Amino acid sequence: MQKQHNLAFQDALEIVESLSESQQEELIVIIRSRLLEHRRDQLAESIKEAKEDYLNGEVKKGSVDDLMKDLYK
Repeated sequence: MQKQHNLAFQDALEIVESLSESQQEELIVIIRSRLLEHRRDQLAESIKEAKEDYLNGEVKKGSVDDLMKDLYK
């Protein structure tokens, strides 16, 4: 499976290299934008889950020392 992924990645690179410089720059802008959007979506989901945990009483409160003690129990 990894070998196929490497081949697909290499194929993608070759396709990108065949584009004009302006097309490559536009592609970079699009990819960066999509990555930022994906990260925002992940962050929003994490915030939603944290709020749900808090509302359900599944959040512990305490100091860093308290957290470290819980981790090593």
